[in-house]
Amino acid sequence: MEEKKYLKWYNKVGYGSGDIAGNVVYAFLSSFVMIYLTNTVGLNAGIVGTLIAVSKLFDGVTDVFFGSMIDKTKSRMGKARPWMLYGYIGCAVTLAAIFAIPVNMGKTAQYAWFFIAYTLLNAVFYTANNIAYSALTALVTKNSRERVEMGSYRFIFAFSTSLLIQSVTIKFVAMLGGGAAGWRTAAVIYAIIGLVVNTISVLSVKELPEEELNEDHGETDEKYSLLTAAKLLVSNKFYLIICVTYILQQIYTAMLNMGIYYMTYVLLNENLYPLFSWAINIPLIIALIITPALVEKWKGIYRLNLCGYVIGTLGRALVVVAAYLGSVPLMLVFTGIAAFGMGPWQGDMNAVIANCSEYTYLTKQKRVDGTMYSCTSLGIKLGGGLGIAITGWLLEFSGFDGTAAVQSASCMNMLHIMYLWIPVAISLIITFLMSKMNVEKANAGLRNRLEEHTVQK
Repeated sequence: MEEKKYLKWYNKVGYGSGDIAGNVVYAFLSSFVMIYLTNTVGLNAGIVGTLIAVSKLFDGVTDVFFGSMIDKTKSRMGKARPWMLYGYIGCAVTLAAIFAIPVNMGKTAQYAWFFIAYTLLNAVFYTANNIAYSALTALVTKNSRERVEMGSYRFIFAFSTSLLIQSVTIKFVAMLGGGAAGWRTAAVIYAIIGLVVNTISVLSVKELPEEELNEDHGETDEKYSLLTAAKLLVSNKFYLIICVTYILQQIYTAMLNMGIYYMTYVLLNENLYPLFSWAINIPLIIALIITPALVEKWKGIYRLNLCGYVIGTLGRALVVVAAYLGSVPLMLVFTGIAAFGMGPWQGDMNAVIANCSEYTYLTKQKRVDGTMYSCTSLGIKLGGGLGIAITGWLLEFSGFDGTAAVQSASCMNMLHIMYLWIPVAISLIITFLMSKMNVEKANAGLRNRLEEHTVQK
């Protein structure tokens, strides 16, 4: 029987546009915060890395907290939309603050300014906004194909925004006068754009009534404590797999964002960074466009994601070969192949998380949609933060000097490890995790057992 449809095309596009706002924050921060702090403000990469790592201690708690709060929220706008709307105001303010560190302050004060602004952005405002945004996938439709389409639209906008920001920001900052003032003005402009688009996205969809969301299960609204919510998540093996996968993906992305250093000091041409950004994001966008059709053709998500990551891992391995052959064109080609292979997971990930929420219901009889989507925010913030922190530590360990035009041999070797070898290793691990993420099969088995038990009664 064909599933009921809940969304028009403009609802899906409107929802997806919300990741323009999300990546105005995330892509700008993850791609450029380290080079801004080291080369413009003059901070030590190792200390910055440590501050980011300490900041991550707050993230795990706030992710589960905001997920639980979303599940408990009752308002005319629904459960998730208020958090998405108001959380972004704080995102805009703190993003601008991170790129507005006064250059005439003492170093200790500059480190403190960065730490406070970065922690508020990640642990509070981005958490509330991103978990709510992700949870909408399960709250505005019960149609599995529409959920996949929402994820595809979302990440098409996400990677398009990343592509644009990574392509234009360096020249944009220079146009704005360069230096600290240029970075500050660019951050303010990006924050305003994000605020406007986020508001449009919130208003483009409407959450289903709780009665309709729960009618298939006949459950009543149930309150549960933060501790109970955390236990429900930990007891779901697929949630844990997704969390680890998402964290690894963000570390992987952080290493690729080291391309700005790799192009500047290894390939001696920082203008190659936008080209590699195109080589990553265009194939990703193409993969996202065709993901809904591929899911339908393959009659499921599991095999598509696993095969895609096998291709992606091979692509990254060939990037390493091309780099040591000294062929930038081949590096670009294999970068594109790797990105294309990893694309389907980006498009159907929200649908997989919705299936994980269903797994919790089938095993524990509790619906925790908002809390379940904490893995997206947790993965982005913890993985992305750790990725930036690790890059800072490795740069410091290698002897990187942001004021030097030429880096030491140890630093050059480290840039090869960070940009080439670590992404391959992470891809291999994720491919293994994908092989264990067949939540569709698990849910089907649980439903069959439930139906058999009902018939026997």
